[in-house]
Amino acid sequence: MNKTININLGGFFFHIDEPAYHILKKYLEAIANSLSDDPNGKDEILADIEARISELLSEKIQDNRQVVNEEDIQSIIKIMGQPEDYADVDEGYTEYHSSYQRKSTVSKKMFRDGDDKFLGGVASGIGHYFNVDAIWIRILFILLLPAGGFSVYTYIILWVLVPEAKTTAEKLQMQGEPVNIDNIEKKIRTEFENVSNKIKNADYSGAKSVFQNFIDVLGKILLRFFQLISKFIGIVLILLSIVLLVAFIISAFSFSTLEFIGLNEGLMSNLPFIYQSVLPSWLLYTCLFVAIGIPLSMVFYLGTRIVSKSVKQMSKVVSLTLLGIWIVSFLILVFTGVEYHSQNAYNGSKVYSNTLPITPKDTLSIKIINNDNLFFQNRLYRNNDQTLVTSNGEEKIYSNHLYFDIKKSENDSIYLKIRKKSEGSNHQNAIENADAIDYNYQLNNKQLVLDSYFLSPIQNRFRNESITITLYITNGTTLYLNNSTRNFINHYPNTKGVNISKLIDHHLLMTPSGLDCTDCNIQTSNTNI
Repeated sequence: MNKTININLGGFFFHIDEPAYHILKKYLEAIANSLSDDPNGKDEILADIEARISELLSEKIQDNRQVVNEEDIQSIIKIMGQPEDYADVDEGYTEYHSSYQRKSTVSKKMFRDGDDKFLGGVASGIGHYFNVDAIWIRILFILLLPAGGFSVYTYIILWVLVPEAKTTAEKLQMQGEPVNIDNIEKKIRTEFENVSNKIKNADYSGAKSVFQNFIDVLGKILLRFFQLISKFIGIVLILLSIVLLVAFIISAFSFSTLEFIGLNEGLMSNLPFIYQSVLPSWLLYTCLFVAIGIPLSMVFYLGTRIVSKSVKQMSKVVSLTLLGIWIVSFLILVFTGVEYHSQNAYNGSKVYSNTLPITPKDTLSIKIINNDNLFFQNRLYRNNDQTLVTSNGEEKIYSNHLYFDIKKSENDSIYLKIRKKSEGSNHQNAIENADAIDYNYQLNNKQLVLDSYFLSPIQNRFRNESITITLYITNGTTLYLNNSTRNFINHYPNTKGVNISKLIDHHLLMTPSGLDCTDCNIQTSNTNI
């Protein structure tokens, strides 16, 4: 029959038999002796160890009347481990445990980290649980903000349900470290040293006045306010850099989605200085990606540094390497831009003039058509967009940058003048580029059929090319303008002084004063358009 003893361990009462009590007492004395050389935080370490032992005993005791026996104490000692120094330990204790080796069980639990928190310590707690830096958890919560507030609700729920790690044992369990003597002592000593440093740096020169205390409190409030502002700025920088990086990557590598800038091939193909450069396109694409990607990545890194102190500072070697790569890429792009402007520095024109076999007694009908097999358009109109098409197995540039003028002939013949305009590195080169433009028209049975488009070599893609077609007719010549000409006519002198839209689909007679509508009833105006 064993005698039972009531003890208070870590704030809880237990019934323990006498042999177990002596083992536990000698164990705690051995721990106290191992800490005797350095009394800093000794009481707190012992209190935390007793609290942990109390927690383990509570898990084993199912009934308040149950008595803790020797086996229970020995199993707990296995979990907690042995004291670091056995030199002064009573032999009566060591004989019980000479055959035991230190063992520990690691059971990681979810807690909120109150020592590394921005709001409630939820993100840092999740980071400890999944062995992920807390900054990435915070960024994930930020990125999920637009998703109907899902991250806000999740954060609040976890804030309410997940307990905060307050005791040393809970902090160790949060980090997945064994809750034994060594780790408890190490944790408490670290925290004790941090507190000691703060105490050493404190000012104890004398009591402060009420005004000084007020200033100190106000300073702390302002400091906290600016800290929150800096955190907000960091979050904004992170979001901005992520959005811009994602947008740049998508626009750079997505095809047939950016019709609003004129070509249907993605952003990279629509950069003229890249397209016309003598350097390989893959090199320029890489330089452009680096020149934009590195600054955005640095903005993201700066934001993470502001939000989380745990993000390490970038080493000098890495930062200088990135700076060097960025400078080289930037200089290559500058060289390419200068080269592009030199390639398009001069304007040049090539003019063709063809006499039409039409007499003044004839009525000349004018129509503008498109080749729908080449590029289909619902409505024909002048624009400076460019589209890549395939003509006779060769890639060409398709454009509707077309002007149509009607003027009085300077002689007795009816003729058509076609002026092709382009750009080049010099005047002669610009003329050669203009001459390479392909434009066609036909005269069929007194009907002049003009193409609504022209084709140009692909290398002339960004040379601001256009065509102006001028029809010169003599006095007494009658024209009939088809409705298809409405959106291309640029110059049209008429005696009525009205907009060309009122003269379409009517017969127009060229007179010394201009075109006169012979089959329409229009009020005249004093102003020629």
